[in-house]
Amino acid sequence: MMSVPGRVLSADLMRKDPPPIAYLLPNFFTAASIFSGFFSISLALENSFSSAAWFIFLALIFDGLDGRVARLTNTASHFGVEFDSLADIVAFGVAPALLMYLYIGDEYGRVGIVASSLFIIFGAVRLARFNVMTARIEPSVFIGLPIPTAAIMIATAILLLEQYGEFAKFKIFLLPLSTLLAVLMVSNIRYPSFKKLNMRAIHFTRFLIGAIVVALMVFIYPIEGMGTLGALYLLYGPLRATYYLVRRLVAYRG
Repeated sequence: MMSVPGRVLSADLMRKDPPPIAYLLPNFFTAASIFSGFFSISLALENSFSSAAWFIFLALIFDGLDGRVARLTNTASHFGVEFDSLADIVAFGVAPALLMYLYIGDEYGRVGIVASSLFIIFGAVRLARFNVMTARIEPSVFIGLPIPTAAIMIATAILLLEQYGEFAKFKIFLLPLSTLLAVLMVSNIRYPSFKKLNMRAIHFTRFLIGAIVVALMVFIYPIEGMGTLGALYLLYGPLRATYYLVRRLVAYRG
């Protein structure tokens, strides 16, 4: 008989709100993301472009941890959401845009300024729209390219150009790339969200083998591997949209 109250008490304790200090943990990771973005900016000002790009990757790690820690500790809050958005505009908006401008944009005057500022402006629009859309429910897909992905594409492109000096003549393509990324961020093209990944609907063995292969590829060729993953994710949205558009046209004509 005594075991039943014990179980009820245990369940009640599990339902209690976490202590206030627990809310500091996810916000600490958010602050670390801001710091990484700012440090990336300081490195770019010193022309340490590769190091600046890597700190954008570090900001991405902290950005991924804050949300997951908040969900695991049941400390998600409206303050955390707004704090995370402000962190994203610094780490994934200002930092990559300034990095690109100092790397190549300043050589093209106002064109470089427009391309860099457009990335920040459209990134802010993307974040504002995301906050409005997720005010009611967290979506299973992203509408528009997520700003962290856009930032990582800029950082990866610069790392590849720095690693392969023979491709330095292609630096100019960073400007149209950033413009394309900016447009994709505010587009209605859908991208998959892994926050609601349904593991029950996935064949676990195949998923595990695929994850191991990808991890090994990134371990052996970190820059090339991350660039490949980013490019595949980037292309997924337009290809998916094209597929459904063609299918609707065929169904309409049929």
